[in-house]
Amino acid sequence: MSFPSYATLSLEPRGEHVLLVRLNRPDVLNAINTQMGRDQLDLWTRLSSEPGALRCVVVTGAGDRAFCAGGDLKERDGMTQAEWQAQHEIFERAFVALVECTVPVIAAVNGHAYGGGLEMALCCDFIYAVPGARFAQSEVRLGIMPGGMGTQNLPRAVGERRAKELIFSARPFSAAEALEWGLVNRVCEPPRLIEEALATAQAIADNAPLSVRQAKKSIHCGLQMDLATGYRFEIEAYNRLVDTADRREGVKAFNEKRKPKFEGS
Repeated sequence: MSFPSYATLSLEPRGEHVLLVRLNRPDVLNAINTQMGRDQLDLWTRLSSEPGALRCVVVTGAGDRAFCAGGDLKERDGMTQAEWQAQHEIFERAFVALVECTVPVIAAVNGHAYGGGLEMALCCDFIYAVPGARFAQSEVRLGIMPGGMGTQNLPRAVGERRAKELIFSARPFSAAEALEWGLVNRVCEPPRLIEEALATAQAIADNAPLSVRQAKKSIHCGLQMDLATGYRFEIEAYNRLVDTADRREGVKAFNEKRKPKFEGS
């Protein structure tokens, strides 16, 4: 599929089914300004509504210092309350569009992820990081609080009590700690971070895309429900796959001992 040219994002197709997205404001540690909010909102919405052949996305930061330093405080300096809230409305919609994106999104955290940068990574399906990455939910130091799902996604990742400690103290933590607490899936040496994230993206892309999207939806929505209701939702998602060409191809390929050719139909 084709994309518009984004002022703050660099898009690099990697084969037919995988897309590498770079947050592209390295001079300010890829901080989120209003334009980046608009660009992300458009991208994640577009990927959900018109994925085309795309089956997985890796998002990382440009440069080697930061994934994303959070909101651009220089742009925010002197904003009125109305201007701040108008900007934040764009950010809110971008975060929701990312967390609800039907295509799997892997965060490849190549450096610091602070404030909204950590929240952005948490809105992705899972996270790989370099050993030197540092994380912080640092908003209370600025007289605000997490506003990009941080108070919701961080407790779900590391548990309520750990999240309270991290959010209330605003204390940075390491990639090793993030891995130990379950926030990060894998720590990769810098030269291999993108390579390993893309390899996992390709493994996802090799599977039936409708199956992956239905599974993602079931996990995301089911975690908001009790177990019995979540299971009923899972079965509804499952049943929508039974009468698909990909399901028939998958079973046929298994019996013919060959690799399936999934078309997303």
